[in-house]
Amino acid sequence: MTQLEKERFIGLEWLRFLLGCYVMIYHTAHHYPQFKAVFGLSELTSMGFFATSAFFALSGFLLAHVYVRGRRLREPASNFWRKRLFNLYPIHIVALLSSMLVVTLMQWLAIPPEGPGATIRFVVYDTNEVLGQTHPELFRHYMDNVQLAFNSVLQLLMLQAWNPYFLTFNAPLWSLSALFFFYLLFPWAAPRLMNVRNPWLWLGICMLAYLLPPVWVIWQQQFGMPYTGLLQRLPLFRVPEFFGGILAYALFKRIHQAGHVLSASARRAMVLFIVACFLTATVLFTHGPKYWYFLLHNGLLLPSQLMLLYLCALARNPDSAWLRHWSPRLGAASLSMFALHVPLYNLFMTVEQLVRGAPGQCLNQWSDCVAAAANVQLSLTGYALFLILTVTVCVLFQEQFVVRVRKRLVARFITPATARTGKTAIKTSGS
Repeated sequence: MTQLEKERFIGLEWLRFLLGCYVMIYHTAHHYPQFKAVFGLSELTSMGFFATSAFFALSGFLLAHVYVRGRRLREPASNFWRKRLFNLYPIHIVALLSSMLVVTLMQWLAIPPEGPGATIRFVVYDTNEVLGQTHPELFRHYMDNVQLAFNSVLQLLMLQAWNPYFLTFNAPLWSLSALFFFYLLFPWAAPRLMNVRNPWLWLGICMLAYLLPPVWVIWQQQFGMPYTGLLQRLPLFRVPEFFGGILAYALFKRIHQAGHVLSASARRAMVLFIVACFLTATVLFTHGPKYWYFLLHNGLLLPSQLMLLYLCALARNPDSAWLRHWSPRLGAASLSMFALHVPLYNLFMTVEQLVRGAPGQCLNQWSDCVAAAANVQLSLTGYALFLILTVTVCVLFQEQFVVRVRKRLVARFITPATARTGKTAIKTSGS
């Protein structure tokens, strides 16, 4: 194993943790009007798709680093798929069930403004039409029994990203569905992409393929259903991000092997480019014409996202033992943060309303308790506490539940002899 193959990429560990934090803030900060009082803050926290796309690319980058050896995977494809499933599904099923339980609790407590309408049947049709912003009530929908059963099956099979009309139960879980589709393609695609003769050319092809669907949608003026959902989460349309991450690692590895060192001025230029892209995209997304959302969401920001990965991969291991200890723990918890922050927030919000309302009335006069809770304005102090508690819960959940379940499943379904053999590893020819 080469020195590069041993690299832990501490910068990427912190990046995926921070991306998880950003997505968590993106989905929850809008509940706090205090954010709007600070100029530009609500806009800067509105770019959740930038973080999700960067996370998909980061997954491709890291998996290529860990699993690709020469022109094959380091282990059989079947083992890779099992390990990925054993890591994803425990997170997915707990996040799904906890979301349903919390929503049911909110419905039973019926604390305004969220409680009275809370139900696992409630969804919002995805649209980028102006009507969706001016009259959002027109796109609210309650699933009938057939829709509820069908989408429950999709969730259990981690196929919910293939529903282009609406997201169900726990909206961010679509990203796990998309990730698993990427994992299915990885054993075939990664060795080939890692060994292409011209990674720059294939990166260009990848970006062009990513931009074609939104360009077609804009040309056809199809800003409503189902096109918004298709571009937002259909795995086939999002896979260029994952492939881009693999190609970015191919470039990183070749540049490292050639002994080239990125100069300080080049790094500063890359940082400025990333910041400029993010700020410009924020302005265009929040204040520009509606077609910018599709272009920024699907392709235009990919160069800056891959550049961000490259810079973070260059970060040296710090001297601080504290940072070396926490970086892999926080990085490993990022996927749990993606999946669990919505039910955790709904639970925390409900508890805060009860505690800061009139908790003494809850056992004596429930109607007064609910009325007092409904008048509680959520505090930024409470929000900071929520963020800290969510990170803590997700770290413990990852280490004490997910890791243990994964180890048991690996021991049960992957024999040591099968894990060591390379006979069934996927080979590729040069491209």
